[in-house]
Amino acid sequence: QLQLVESGGGSVQPGGSLRLSCTASGFTLDYYIIAWFRQAPGKEREGVSCISSSDGSTYYADSVKGRFTISSDNAKNTVYLQMNSLKPEDTAVYYCAAAHFILNWGDSYEYDYWGQGTQVTVSS
Repeated sequence: QLQLVESGGGSVQPGGSLRLSCTASGFTLDYYIIAWFRQAPGKEREGVSCISSSDGSTYYADSVKGRFTISSDNAKNTVYLQMNSLKPEDTAVYYCAAAHFILNWGDSYEYDYWGQGTQVTVSS
């Protein structure tokens, strides 16, 4: 069974850090494009960051550039999202998603597999 499982969410104060993990089971991430999306209450799901596991290319939304870093560990079949300098507007459910091929990394309809999501809350 093909599955993505996120972990690492939680509550943190503004300026704090969290590291999210996305681990795949039932398939290997080597030739997949893995993205992190987030969805806040009442808002559309938006792309946060993306990595190509084959060549390491990375992409970021403007809102998180310089604060978030995406990385992959193919030996562990896991993709990470290091989130620093967190802001209240980063509060959302964060999802990881996988696809073999995409045209627009920020388009959620292009992804074939999704995790169940992990909650990130940034509040003082």
